[in-house]
Amino acid sequence: MNIEIEREDDGRWIAEVPDLSGVIVYGQSQEEAISRVKALALRVLADRLEHGEEIPELRELFAVAA
Repeated sequence: MNIEIEREDDGRWIAEVPDLSGVIVYGQSQEEAISRVKALALRVLADRLEHGEEIPELRELFAVAA
């Protein structure tokens, strides 16, 4: 799953996993935003699996887009 990350005008970092609707977080640093979005993505995937919902096909778990 690709992680898209960018810095906001106010200095915060925003990270998103486009393959998982709603998986978007803010962090005070780039590392914090990446860590938080990974944790949220894993929770969403676990919840979907638990409820028998489909999840995206995964070739690798996470990749941060440059």
